[in-house]
Amino acid sequence: MGVCEQSIDVTDHYRAQQRLALLAEAGARIGATLDPSGTAAELAKIAVPQYADAVLVDVAAEVLEGEEPKPVTAWDLVRVADSDGEPSRVGERVAYAAGSSQAESLAGGRATADAVVAPTRLYVPLIVRGTPLGLATFVRGEDSEPFDDGDRAVAEELASRTAVCIDNARRYRREHTAAFMLQRSLLPRSLPELSAVEAASRYLPADSHLGAGGDWFDVIPLSGARVGLVVGDVVGHGLGAAATMGRLRAMVRTLAELDLAPDELLARLNDQVGKDASDQNVKGSDGSGAVGATCVYGIYDPASRTSTWAAAGHLPPAVVQPHGPVGFLRLPPGPPLGVGRLPYEGAEVALAEGSLVVLFTDGLVEARGQGVDVGLGRLAAVLGEQRGSSSDLLCARIVAELASDEVRDDATLLVVRTRALDARQVAAWELPSDPALVARARAMAAEQLGRWGLDDLAFTTELVVSELVTNAIRHASGPIGLRLIRDRSLICEVSDSQHTSPHARYAGNDEEGGRGLFMVAQLTEHWGTRYMPTGKTIWAEQALPVP
Repeated sequence: MGVCEQSIDVTDHYRAQQRLALLAEAGARIGATLDPSGTAAELAKIAVPQYADAVLVDVAAEVLEGEEPKPVTAWDLVRVADSDGEPSRVGERVAYAAGSSQAESLAGGRATADAVVAPTRLYVPLIVRGTPLGLATFVRGEDSEPFDDGDRAVAEELASRTAVCIDNARRYRREHTAAFMLQRSLLPRSLPELSAVEAASRYLPADSHLGAGGDWFDVIPLSGARVGLVVGDVVGHGLGAAATMGRLRAMVRTLAELDLAPDELLARLNDQVGKDASDQNVKGSDGSGAVGATCVYGIYDPASRTSTWAAAGHLPPAVVQPHGPVGFLRLPPGPPLGVGRLPYEGAEVALAEGSLVVLFTDGLVEARGQGVDVGLGRLAAVLGEQRGSSSDLLCARIVAELASDEVRDDATLLVVRTRALDARQVAAWELPSDPALVARARAMAAEQLGRWGLDDLAFTTELVVSELVTNAIRHASGPIGLRLIRDRSLICEVSDSQHTSPHARYAGNDEEGGRGLFMVAQLTEHWGTRYMPTGKTIWAEQALPVP
């Protein structure tokens, strides 16, 4: 009877579906990495070839450095993505002339088509919070259809998502950089030159996406030519871990200067960490406290060639005696800092002159994702092969052998080779508790200074010996120890069996006593008290005469 023919143009519907699919893919893929260049490259991969034939992305230089975005100009950009066959331009500075379509797009904050080359080149600013971060250029070939209003809307949506992701990467880089700067500023910039040990260290940061960690180390000069050695690890990464590391290192140095034994130092450190964690919970902090931190602390005495150690949930140091096998110290186990109030126990280890002591964090022996035992075995092998190397060279060899390309956790390494004071540098006497022997003590000290060629210090030293020995006789019982150490300074030590704490004070005009320690403090550079299980030692330090 007849024919009816109906035609429907589905081109617009098909294009709309393509655009929606493109935006969905962009939402899933753009921003998967916290890297501005990677984000821009992902935009280019998504848009080419289904939306454009080439994509160029330029970003302000300060944004790439993590700084706050400022109104950018057409001559202050860096090329971060280029899919037009010239990838070598990535990383180069880009400058657009004033009055160009690119400059107008940045200045106006809107998408602009090229007025000269026909609408096959579209410039879209990357805008965040009303401020352009850069510029995305979408290019179609001469045989392709020009950009219409629908294409422009898609380009603006792609640029908006890319801008947000680049800004997130900028924020992360800023915090990441701040955390690393904070951490590096809190770690020792150089290790002190000491008579007790030859020391070298390395710090290995974790992969960049993890941020700064909380590993630290320190070499602390102590009284009596001794040295404190410490390595610690705070769980986590970022500003919180770096700040916590700085607090712990400061607390360890403060407690170490009180001449506390390692087990007592860790006990007080644990108490303080627990208090900090409680205060942070009360104040509703973000949980960046030191709970879960580990630490190992030791003191080495070059005069007696002995060391004492204690650990708080940390791996024990490796020790290589001059003519012995490689081993690891067997320390009594102690809980990590801040997780309990169990007591810590110390251990004493004799170290011959020239022994190697290697302190490290678990990130070093777990660097390649293997078990701790495997990493410890590899560390022991390196120490056995390189035991004669200097501390610094040994650090380099250990890092080269154990560190991998992908470091999941930061790592700290501290290598020390022990030294010993020569017998001619130390003079020690034991005196009975008799006031009549104070003059003898002064004479012995003066005679020893004469042997050392330190007659210029004889008067002050005799006065210090007289005051300290007299105080020990008056306030203690049992024999009294007198020791002189000629190191980088002259150290005078008097030991007794009492644990009473002496204090320097101002004596009244009508008081006969009370001026001894005050004079000692005035005549010497430093003085202090350290306690032992058998009593205490009062020490005073004088600078050696300048040659």
